[in-house]
Amino acid sequence: MTDQIKNDPKMAGKTDEMIDKIAVGKLNAFFKENTLMAQPFVKDASKTVGDYLKGIDASAKVTQFKRVQLG
Repeated sequence: MTDQIKNDPKMAGKTDEMIDKIAVGKLNAFFKENTLMAQPFVKDASKTVGDYLKGIDASAKVTQFKRVQLG
């Protein structure tokens, strides 16, 4: 990931520390969008699905889910 960022012409002149922070931010954004537990809960967007489950029962686990896409 950092090699891709370093080769991007828009990132020319950025320090290695800044590139590392950018890479971490991009990975966090990816996981937030693509993992169920990190996604906002549909009925209360201020909580994630994981936070909602912990609020119901700390030992609750997701064992199965179905993804539905509209449009």
